[in-house]
Amino acid sequence: MDKRHFLGAAALAGAAPVFAAPAPAALSGPALLTMTGAIGRSNRGALDPALDQMMHKQKLAFSRAWAMDFGALAALPARTIRPTLEYDGKVHVLRGPLLDEVLAQAGARPKDTARVLLRAVDGYAAAVEMRQLRAWNLIVATHLDGKPMPLGGLGPLWAVYDADRVPEMAARPVRERFGACPWALYHIDVQT
Repeated sequence: MDKRHFLGAAALAGAAPVFAAPAPAALSGPALLTMTGAIGRSNRGALDPALDQMMHKQKLAFSRAWAMDFGALAALPARTIRPTLEYDGKVHVLRGPLLDEVLAQAGARPKDTARVLLRAVDGYAAAVEMRQLRAWNLIVATHLDGKPMPLGGLGPLWAVYDADRVPEMAARPVRERFGACPWALYHIDVQT
């Protein structure tokens, strides 16, 4: 096809009515969280082994996903929790949206018996039933003590809950309360 025919065809295609679903939300910054599995919406395609190096090395595989940047996460209603953290034994203020609300952005509505795999950048993964995550009011923390969490610390995202307010966890030593809470969270796989 020569250039003139190509441009003509492109112009006609642009003039034709479109009956497709609305375009997925565009990210305004780099994706910090990718959700896969039993999701109802997607705004990114399949894992690319050449470009998604960390995910590929951690043996992830998906044909579609929902990605969120910091702005999209910060735009969700935030919860504030004040747990005693295992790293210094002090109470800290963490803020971010409920995990359930984050999953809803991807069109995920997991049942209580569904398992959710929370994966950190270092490969650590915690598989937890939604029933438990809901009972704990787990959040995807974006802020620690009023400041965004940097990569290289506990952030930029941390799946965490207020263990001091969950009786069965508060009874445990602090170092045993956060096994289901990967810091530097970057991937959530919703399993049915």
